[in-house]
Amino acid sequence: MSTFAQRRARTVGLAALATLALAVPLGATATTAVAAPASDQITNLAHLDFLLDEATPPQDVDGHSTYRQDEEPALVMPWTYADARDGGTFERVGGGPLDAETGYWGQGAYNADDITRAAIVYIRHFEQTGDDDSRDKAYELLRSVAYFQTTDGPDAGNVVLWMQPDGTFNPSPEPVELPDPSDSGPSYWLARTLWALGEGYAAFKDEDPEFADFLDDRFDLSLDALNRQVLTRYGEWTVSDGKRVPAWLITNGADASAEAVLGLAARVEAGPDGKAATALRQLAKGIAAMSDGSANEWPYNAVLPWAESPAIWHAWGSQMPAALAAASVTLGDRSLARPAVADAATFTPTLLTAGGPDNGWNPSPFDRVQIAYGADSRVQSLLGVADATGSEGFEDLAAMQAAWFFGANHAGQRMYDPATGVTFDGLQPDGTVNRNSGAESTIHGLLTALALDAHPDVREQAVALTEVVDRDGLSWVEAEDAVRTSGEISTPESWTGESSWSGDKLTLSRGDAAVFDVGTSDTARWIEPVVWSEVGERTASIWTSDRSRVGTLRLRGPAQGISPTAGAMHPHTLQKALVGSRDQLRVESTKGDLQLDGILVRPFVSRLVLGGDDARAELVHSASRSPERVQVGDGDVSVYDDRGREVRVRTDRTGAVVVPAGGFAIVER
Repeated sequence: MSTFAQRRARTVGLAALATLALAVPLGATATTAVAAPASDQITNLAHLDFLLDEATPPQDVDGHSTYRQDEEPALVMPWTYADARDGGTFERVGGGPLDAETGYWGQGAYNADDITRAAIVYIRHFEQTGDDDSRDKAYELLRSVAYFQTTDGPDAGNVVLWMQPDGTFNPSPEPVELPDPSDSGPSYWLARTLWALGEGYAAFKDEDPEFADFLDDRFDLSLDALNRQVLTRYGEWTVSDGKRVPAWLITNGADASAEAVLGLAARVEAGPDGKAATALRQLAKGIAAMSDGSANEWPYNAVLPWAESPAIWHAWGSQMPAALAAASVTLGDRSLARPAVADAATFTPTLLTAGGPDNGWNPSPFDRVQIAYGADSRVQSLLGVADATGSEGFEDLAAMQAAWFFGANHAGQRMYDPATGVTFDGLQPDGTVNRNSGAESTIHGLLTALALDAHPDVREQAVALTEVVDRDGLSWVEAEDAVRTSGEISTPESWTGESSWSGDKLTLSRGDAAVFDVGTSDTARWIEPVVWSEVGERTASIWTSDRSRVGTLRLRGPAQGISPTAGAMHPHTLQKALVGSRDQLRVESTKGDLQLDGILVRPFVSRLVLGGDDARAELVHSASRSPERVQVGDGDVSVYDDRGREVRVRTDRTGAVVVPAGGFAIVER
């Protein structure tokens, strides 16, 4: 028995592994234990502990095994969901409908995505605090991670996604997940397995070398799957809606690839591993290639998540900048950090001033549900870039984003409670809070809490900011809301296969026109019509305001490439800015059929003000092509350029500062 196993054997049975969770009968409810964090730490693992349960898989399942399985046959895993019940209690439930006779769920009780990320929570907590209980839970969860891997055959290294309460796999759940069966190809859960095993190896390398060697072998198993299924295409490029995109991303996703990169970086940091370092560099270069746009053009220097659609961005899983920052530091390659810096300095302030971590800009800011996974991904990315660059500006932005968890959101409600460890499942556009608290939300609330505890100055600012005082940023005008039009309004199917219509569409044939009320502003604005273009179709339109031309769009639908659908939805920036005093915008179609979803209106100067009892933070962001003189509130002013580098502050007698083109300023008190 290893030294670590001997220490574990002295614990008081399974209750020491998940006191509350395993004391609760299956399907019962329990109030999440209140275990106040020590000192001023805000990480509280009580609710995640509650979600943990155990299952003992059938013996001798072909292709699946784990560390010390004969001696320790039970696996510890978090239930997927926890539904809110009366009195502040929660009931642990699985995914999909429950078959009362078998006790099986349409999907399952446990899934690899949550097991891997729960392991990362306990790993990071153990590494930050030295907590023995977190070490034990990390050990148990990593054993479970390994069991979900397929160990032999053509799918070796891939991962099964779902497991039923009794430990039986459900490789083909309902609704269908892709790939199907779930271990038949590369997947998000393969990426997250690499993430967990990489961080697990680093944490246990000195703590328990025998267990770490096992984790390293399993890491190599999944790395081999990544190499043969994905990275064999390294250096190949393809086309998606006319844009050149890398062909070597996991599931064609920079988002999935980013989570694998976090594990690869952790493994390489822990000790020499040439194969992991090569994969790290290759995957990171693919992610970096997904940077798009500019300070003035959508998606505003964001690193996009999906190579099959250059028209969407989503907050959930948006750790691409965090991954690039980690790869840059680990490999000593500054070029990998540049897209991450651009995302943090240009896109993130645009997102914050527009409303926060929305589920989907597709490309219109249409899916405005916000969840902990999205908010945490933005926090992790900002702090990763801050750590890589040393820029305090990115730390300040991280504090303003993290404040979402403490009430600085459009509901004005706390989404993470340090007193209980509960993170609510979501925030609806109308301000309604989904008060369930399943594994994913709990995990990402805790990952933000851990990151803040590791950055005390950022934590102090974030927890003090509990309300949105003012917000003025990118806005959206629906095409069907035209003041007047001779065009045709119709209702398309929302999801195109690669993007979304935000509602109805307006089609303007040659000679048709429409007039929109875009309101007035204190600043000039960029106008970006969002247009659906058929492959090869040519359209032209003239855009004017008060008889002055704002721009002309001459479009030709791009080649489809790997995009799932022929045709593309994309914003197009007009050549001239619309002055702030003008509120009407007119468009006339001069060629073809212009299919308009709506209009993005992006001010030269966007602003977000957050407040609390004794705190205030103001973000001012410039989308201008030249320096802008901007009025700001009282407080300590810091000004940064479009790379997050602090510049000299010049405040005049009126309290105005000059913000560089594409830069931002933060005022704190």
